Amino acid sequence: MNFYQAVNNAMDIALASDPTCVLFGEDVAFGGVFRCSLGLQDKHGKDRVFNTPLCEQGIVGLGIGLAVAGSTAIAEIQFADYIYPAFDQLVNEASKFRYRSGNEFNCGKLTVRAPCSAVGHGALYHSQSPEAYFAHTPGLRVVIPRGAITAKGLLLSCIRSNDPCIFFEPKVLYRSAVEQVPTKDYEIPLGKAEILVEGDNVTLIGWGTQVHVLREVAQLAQDRLNVSCEVIDLMSIQPWDYETVINSVKKTGRVVIAHEAPLTCGFGAELAATVQKECFLHLEAPIQRVTGFDTPFPHVQEPFYLPDKWRCLEGVRTVVEF
Repeated sequence: MNFYQAVNNAMDIALASDPTCVLFGEDVAFGGVFRCSLGLQDKHGKDRVFNTPLCEQGIVGLGIGLAVAGSTAIAEIQFADYIYPAFDQLVNEASKFRYRSGNEFNCGKLTVRAPCSAVGHGALYHSQSPEAYFAHTPGLRVVIPRGAITAKGLLLSCIRSNDPCIFFEPKVLYRSAVEQVPTKDYEIPLGKAEILVEGDNVTLIGWGTQVHVLREVAQLAQDRLNVSCEVIDLMSIQPWDYETVINSVKKTGRVVIAHEAPLTCGFGAELAATVQKECFLHLEAPIQRVTGFDTPFPHVQEPFYLPDKWRCLEGVRTVVEF
């Protein structure tokens, strides 16, 4: 099963197991531009899987209303780059609904899905990684899976969470990430990272597509530098797994954080600040961040913009040779 099929399977299970569950967004009725909802309207009906106008703030506003009224709402934003018109609905309404009503009401049954990050030809309006904007907002969960198994388990956890969730799906993985995904219903806990490769010398931290880059970097570092790297997939951006990261850094003493989003105020800055505070006496070198640049996402220059394996390997070399 590939990534998009795992997403489809998760939503199929959610719709089948919860009669209040509805799925909506631009073009989802025929399957969506990435085919993530393919066949779901035929199976579950036009009242539960339906198209919306091209209005992101309306899509999220509808989701908030449905969740407050007792339904489970799965809203799709066609590209994460176009989530910004819904920014006010997410950060001022969805995130604060429970707090401002003293927990009398909430929209915790809202999940907003959005394809994100680089795809090879997306340029400035179809390649962005906006997770840091939403990680700054108390009351929202932000999740980014790395592959088909995590996509299904994390999406089901988001749909069933009692908090509004933003579920970013790295679109380059939709067909390239293929795994033996269990067909049964299962969940992966939110707020927990996973150590994919154990190591002793350097901690590598990433999420989404970047995790695959870092796994390759770990092997390159072992082969070329004789350096043992520990690779952590954060998975949940907010809340993030503080304990797993801190314990790893205290063991290795060196950290490289990599993400596609720009450097300034990227989520890597939050990780670096926390590691600096909690692991200061354990650090053997300054924390390295290998990221996109502080420019709009380019088109033909995309290969130079992305934090590829060679830039990340240079980050490893820097912390080892410090």
